[in-house]
Amino acid sequence: MQLYNTLSAEERAIMIDDAGKQRLTLSFYAYAKLEDPKKFRDDLFVAWNALDALGRIYVANEGINAQMSIPEENLEAFRATLEVYDFMKGIRLNEAVEHDDHSFLKLTIKVRDKIVADGLNDDTFDVTNIGVHLKAKEFNDILEDPNTIVVDFRNHYESEVGHFRNAITPDVETFRESLPIINEQLQNHKEDKNLVMYCTGGIRCEKASAYFKHQGFKNVYQLEGGIINYAKQIEAEGLESKFIGKNFVFDNRLGERITDDIISQCHQCGKPCDNHTNCENDGCHLLFIQCDECKAAMDNCCSAECLEIVHMPLVDQVRLRTGKQVGNKVFRKGKSESLKFKHSGDLPNTALATAEKPVEIRQKIKVKKVLLGKAEHYYVKAKVGQFTVENHELNIGDRILISGPTTGDQELVLDKMIVDGAVTTTAKIGDKVTFEVPFRIRLSDKVYKIVN
Repeated sequence: MQLYNTLSAEERAIMIDDAGKQRLTLSFYAYAKLEDPKKFRDDLFVAWNALDALGRIYVANEGINAQMSIPEENLEAFRATLEVYDFMKGIRLNEAVEHDDHSFLKLTIKVRDKIVADGLNDDTFDVTNIGVHLKAKEFNDILEDPNTIVVDFRNHYESEVGHFRNAITPDVETFRESLPIINEQLQNHKEDKNLVMYCTGGIRCEKASAYFKHQGFKNVYQLEGGIINYAKQIEAEGLESKFIGKNFVFDNRLGERITDDIISQCHQCGKPCDNHTNCENDGCHLLFIQCDECKAAMDNCCSAECLEIVHMPLVDQVRLRTGKQVGNKVFRKGKSESLKFKHSGDLPNTALATAEKPVEIRQKIKVKKVLLGKAEHYYVKAKVGQFTVENHELNIGDRILISGPTTGDQELVLDKMIVDGAVTTTAKIGDKVTFEVPFRIRLSDKVYKIVN
């Protein structure tokens, strides 16, 4: 019985593209008392692996927290695997605002002490005695009440790119840090104010609302389904969005746009920007905001030090990070003195710029294609892209497709390419090849050969 992944992310990406099936990105959570989380975990893996479901899921004695990608055609079969359990019958599945076939490339289900690290002693209060759930219209209405205090229970890197207007945005790196801060800050308003809270999908607020009711707050409310569900409802009902900017998400997309407002800046140059990335140096991997120009100039690095490191031989890079605890932490969220335009804490309610019209992010698989490799660099002035060939050969005359969440799907016919400084007609696996690209590419882009 298979209980763990046997394919790499790269192999899975190829399989997804070859299958040509539309996938949905969704999330859900449920608090429950599980007697055997390990067995629950294994049963879920077997059921979901059979449906080609991927994602990052945590299970614990207190329930389940899941962010997933599934083939659209398997949605009802997937729901059926949830209905087997009484505590997940009729559970709400939060579908992403923007879908991406590559949002998750592995099925990872981990048993944890808690489904959300909160630092709370749950035995001291009733976790089921939660606040009042508000739908989008109700949430908008209560925000107009002068007796309302709205609190963002996400972390600084999330609220920086998007938040509700006039919300308290704690300058914290973990959910557990925000609870005592807000409790102390609002001690004098336990009875006279509406404490209204929100988070990405609702799971943090679910327990936080019970915690604050236990602390003596009389009027506690939470946004039902979080920002994800709010975005769906305001679109369906034609409501004004009180949320501005982007909603940070914990998958390969790193964000989904709610409004066209850009409220944050590139951490390196200060240009209006809200695109998160991870530092290319595997010994750092810092999560930060970087514009396309800085991405090209800095080779996706957060600092001059990291830029120097990524240009070292791989053996030297490995030696430098050996024994360091920060290595390869994909969502390392710490701040850095190198990032001059990082903002957190008290954040603006006005836009710095307006985002360009978003490209349809869900891949439309209209042609048969095979993965060749990935983008490595883009030379802005020369309009030249550099790519690493990882699978198959690339030849002059090939039709290729460059695809990514922001770039979309762009086709071109290869009429000239360079490998190791020389013009060539064929590039083999392992070659770094450069050629003109009449549009901007990103380091998250993949390059495919069209074969039909």
